[in-house]
Amino acid sequence: MQVGIVGLGLMGGSLGLALQEVRHELGIKRILGCDNNPLHAQMALSLGLVEECVDLHALQHCAVVFLATPLDGIVKILQNFKPSLQTTIIEIGSAKEQIIHAIPQAIRPQVVATHPMCGTEFYGPKAALKGLYQHKIVIFVDCEKSAPEHVERAKEIFSALGMQLVKMDAENHDAHIAFVSHLPHAISYALANVVLSQKSPQTILSLAAGGFKDMSRLSKSSPVMWRSVFKQNKEQILKAMGVFLEEMDMLQDLLKNEKWDTLEEWMGRANRLQEFM
Repeated sequence: MQVGIVGLGLMGGSLGLALQEVRHELGIKRILGCDNNPLHAQMALSLGLVEECVDLHALQHCAVVFLATPLDGIVKILQNFKPSLQTTIIEIGSAKEQIIHAIPQAIRPQVVATHPMCGTEFYGPKAALKGLYQHKIVIFVDCEKSAPEHVERAKEIFSALGMQLVKMDAENHDAHIAFVSHLPHAISYALANVVLSQKSPQTILSLAAGGFKDMSRLSKSSPVMWRSVFKQNKEQILKAMGVFLEEMDMLQDLLKNEKWDTLEEWMGRANRLQEFM
């Protein structure tokens, strides 16, 4: 079978590399790529992420098409793509409710909404990693709304990549992911901007050690991609931010009022998080 990948950055490029590792197991004859940035398409070819770059129309007869663009791009593609009836469309966006709502009914059975829980702070074709998907979780969202044969095909592919499959509905997915992915990115961007807004950011950064580097790492992430994430999961992210700000207000109160014993208890409660990981 032929497989197409739309979007050849970190996620799509890494997927191309991963599929090449299991192509014989899955019976993949050719891996095609598509990217609206000509430079990205050229880089993907030179890096060996895919075997040929084509336009979106040329992917309509592929057995499987992965959508790995920013979320707004996924919506646009779903509303304009005209696949054959046999094509399985697997979108891998990190927010689901708006994407699923936007799928035209004519192709709804063919679309499998998934979210591979993997990634790095880097982006573009050069960020692609061969083992990015291996031993990670992939969430299948509202899969009962997809035709069983297309869900099974998606499961077969992700299982071959060494991923653990989890099922979830769109509302719970977006609410939970807001806490474990979207909120951390928002905090990292904010932390970076706080330091950059100071009079001598270079001096501050010259003193930075592991703590700051760990927390600011995500601020390197693609603004284009994360703009669409924040836009599409706005309500759930705002809820998560509200809970976070309540904790910050509590910490501010403890510091202002020198409640050191309560502060220690507050931090001790946070230590318990590691018991669940």
